[in-house]
Amino acid sequence: MREIVLDTETTGLDPASGNRIVEIGCVELENHVPSGATYHQYINPERDMPDEAFALHGLSEAFLEDYPTFAKVADAFCTFIGDAPLVIHNAAFDMGFINAELARLDRPAIPISRAIDTVHMARKKFPGAPASLDALCRRFGIDNQARTKHGALLDADLLASVYLELVGGRQQDLALSAEKGSTQIAVEAVDRPFRPARKHEPTSEERAAHVAFVEGLSEPVWRR
Repeated sequence: MREIVLDTETTGLDPASGNRIVEIGCVELENHVPSGATYHQYINPERDMPDEAFALHGLSEAFLEDYPTFAKVADAFCTFIGDAPLVIHNAAFDMGFINAELARLDRPAIPISRAIDTVHMARKKFPGAPASLDALCRRFGIDNQARTKHGALLDADLLASVYLELVGGRQQDLALSAEKGSTQIAVEAVDRPFRPARKHEPTSEERAAHVAFVEGLSEPVWRR
């Protein structure tokens, strides 16, 4: 089973207001195990960078101006994600921006049904508890010290670890399990002398002692 853990950084909160994607990060999972394949791209948003967004991810207009626009990376991005489910933290936000960029290119939207929303998963599993990415990293003991600012690939990598914990922890694949199961254990043979079975039938003295014991009882069960 192939899944893509995805995160974006943007110039703001609402694509309908002209905000654009400035970074995409993706981490591929195969059977709930990171495959090592990633997709990472900075994107020229073709507009200014608001101070609030810059404070969040630190990507300036000057830094982004030499990177390609979304139109130039759309093919590579769509090829990487393919038709795999998309694991996203607050899926409506990222999917809204991705589909807005695709709409500008007259490309079909990605159905929201493809998204696995880890915010919903966390709130269902831990009702009333904080469900931010940082809070979930703390809950599961995932090291997020490098996250001084938001970054799409870093956040996708952290989210992959969080997602694997939400679905029950990291699972070994069948090959690893089979390899571990085939471990040979050395068994040392021990030569012990033969001992015949011991007789358990009571002796005549034991029988007589039992009869005498029963005679001293009031309504013993042995006589019922």
